Amino acid sequence: MTSVLTDASETPPQAAEPSPARPVADAVRRRLARPGPATPGFWLAAALVTGIALLLRMVNLAHPKETVFDEVYYANEAWDLLQHGVEWNPEDNTPQYVVHPPLGKWMIGLGEQIFGYNSFGWRIAAVTVGVVSILLIVLAARRLFRSTILAATAGLLMSLDGMHFVLSRAALLDIFLMFWIVVAFFFLVLDREQRRARWLAALERGVDPSRPGAGNRPRLGVPWYRLACAVSLGLACGVKWSALWYVLLFVALTLIFDISARRAAGSRHAIRDGILDDGGWIFAVFGLALAAYLATWTGWFLSDDGYFRHWYAQSNGRTGDRPVIDPLYNLWHYHVEAYKFHTGLSSKHQYQSWPWMWLLLGRPVAFYWNTDGPCGAGSCASEILLLGTPLLWWSFLPALIALGWLAIARRDGRAWLIMVCALAGIVPWFQNMPEHRTMFYFYALPAEPFLVLAVVYVLGAVIGPPRHVKPASDHRLIGSIVAGAYVLLVAACFAYFYPIYSGMDITYTEWFSRMWLGSRWV
Repeated sequence: MTSVLTDASETPPQAAEPSPARPVADAVRRRLARPGPATPGFWLAAALVTGIALLLRMVNLAHPKETVFDEVYYANEAWDLLQHGVEWNPEDNTPQYVVHPPLGKWMIGLGEQIFGYNSFGWRIAAVTVGVVSILLIVLAARRLFRSTILAATAGLLMSLDGMHFVLSRAALLDIFLMFWIVVAFFFLVLDREQRRARWLAALERGVDPSRPGAGNRPRLGVPWYRLACAVSLGLACGVKWSALWYVLLFVALTLIFDISARRAAGSRHAIRDGILDDGGWIFAVFGLALAAYLATWTGWFLSDDGYFRHWYAQSNGRTGDRPVIDPLYNLWHYHVEAYKFHTGLSSKHQYQSWPWMWLLLGRPVAFYWNTDGPCGAGSCASEILLLGTPLLWWSFLPALIALGWLAIARRDGRAWLIMVCALAGIVPWFQNMPEHRTMFYFYALPAEPFLVLAVVYVLGAVIGPPRHVKPASDHRLIGSIVAGAYVLLVAACFAYFYPIYSGMDITYTEWFSRMWLGSRWV
């Protein structure tokens, strides 16, 4: 497999004399060139996987008619935004204090605006972004793995994940958070390819980065994909603040990618030149992310009724705000108070769990429970349980361990990239454990796409090298059978748990047979 970052086992070619048409070594060209265009077969596979995901999520979407779990907050707050521009308390007709940014609720509200204030209306936006996130992972996986089969496998595993399925059928914020992080990741991959392709073009023009001189440190132009990644990260923060960890990670990755590309091109001072030439874009990324985040508060800025909207003026006995300064200061105060709430959130909840439990499915979350439906037996049950497909989720931890070993053994940057993106969605939550902050299993959703990519990477290693690499025939046949059997078992596991993902009416005995970990899942 070709490395995403620099393969240290290959030595960049050194040129003694600059030449306007200097040939580029094949090894360097392979490391800098973009992947080939997608084939019709790939687009067919992508359409099939995305269609499966859409069909599964659209079936009986409006059930149950009432709000489930935290839909009671976000569906209502989304409707408030449509009516008032800010969250609203209808009981006393005053602005409502909330502790999450508004973008996710605006996105829920778009569905309500189109389809009305009903269960279908407040869930359809989650379906849309959930399905698009699957398509984006398919596209990103093709660029990472150069394989239609592995790309389609990544999308299919996401389609058949119980947690992704339930959250893409519910008006909660986490699916929108995950969506914008996946969008940012896709642009991050495109940015890396674009910058490396521009380096290849520079080498073909005769640039020799191993030699001194400004002409051998080419300007690579505006990194448009990087700027799009920055905007996406800002929008992710506009859903939930936990996206900040991905802002920091992706900024670091862009710098690493730039340094890696310079090394692949033959630069003798890759770190120095990367910081000097491309370091300015880091500030641009932070600035654009901040601007995009502030834009998600537009309704609050334009309103006179938003909570804390005129806090500074009222605190100082003034009747009006100073332009720009006071609104920003008021928003800062809002954020300080919300941060205090989040850090002090320690009230017990029956479905709370700790980060070490998430990959083990130690405590899923019941979104809906009803025993009144018809099932043809004396005792019935209907539940929507936020539970990842067990066979898939219990393979995440072994996949991460194997991924770490392969990252070291192969010196493959793709493995490191997938691993750090997966860990960024889980590890930061461990810092809150000593304070016993209330946390839930669905906080792990942003990590799920990258955990799936970790499994797919390992499946690719099991399948073995492409057919043109010898000897590969027997290994590839056996590996393909193993990988195919795994995917089929995941599909069967999802089908078995589907009744408690979708709220179907089944007998109590059938429901209880799916509580594999007993009271931990009840």
